[in-house]
Amino acid sequence: MLIDWLVLSAALLSGLFGGVHCAAMCGGIATGLSFGQNPTSPFAQWMHALQPNLGRVLGYALAGAIVGGFGHGLVALAQSSTLVLVMRIAAGSMLLIVALRLLDPAGRFNPLARPGRALWQRLSPLQRMLLPADTALKRIGIGLLWGWLPCGLSATMLATAWLQANAINSALTMVVFGLGTLPVMLPLTWSGARMAQSLQTRRWRIAAGVLVLLAAVITMTAPWLMQVPALHGVLSALGCKPLV
Repeated sequence: MLIDWLVLSAALLSGLFGGVHCAAMCGGIATGLSFGQNPTSPFAQWMHALQPNLGRVLGYALAGAIVGGFGHGLVALAQSSTLVLVMRIAAGSMLLIVALRLLDPAGRFNPLARPGRALWQRLSPLQRMLLPADTALKRIGIGLLWGWLPCGLSATMLATAWLQANAINSALTMVVFGLGTLPVMLPLTWSGARMAQSLQTRRWRIAAGVLVLLAAVITMTAPWLMQVPALHGVLSALGCKPLV
């Protein structure tokens, strides 16, 4: 299995520096999970915060594996190297959308915010069954459902995962994205207050947006750039494939 390190790096940066969006979208859920929970030891407090967030990452991974498997089946059915190339360019286009979201904290460029709402309406009754989240399994379960909450940023990353057309790589992309959100979302769940804002300053978000933008451009152009001998080894190490 060839890991696409460019996409994984972009996914991690998107999770880390998309934290303001995550806090705005999911802050109520995160703080609500800590409401009424009064563990006595600091370790227990952090475990109560960690379990739903790990469940959320698991939800991302499951979604990534499903869409990646579907994308792989599509490519296998078509048996077309052209389709593989088109999907790679499309994946780069999704990263461009992620970069634009990072560069615009207001979230005005958000074409994938609506998809998933119908699915969430079907899943939300399960959430009520898991409340109060007073056991580890319930906290992990509600976190797993949390990972399926309609969100423009995660939906864009999920589209990128799908376009990789590989269940394992797609799941890994979503896991890395989810882990990137932890520095903001874990303290939110633990304390019920907005923390970890140092990563969310404008200059850091712009820097991350530029890096994701660069990853997007390289992702789309790598098959041609690999024809340049000086770049072939570097791009191969990043998981890029040449034109076939």
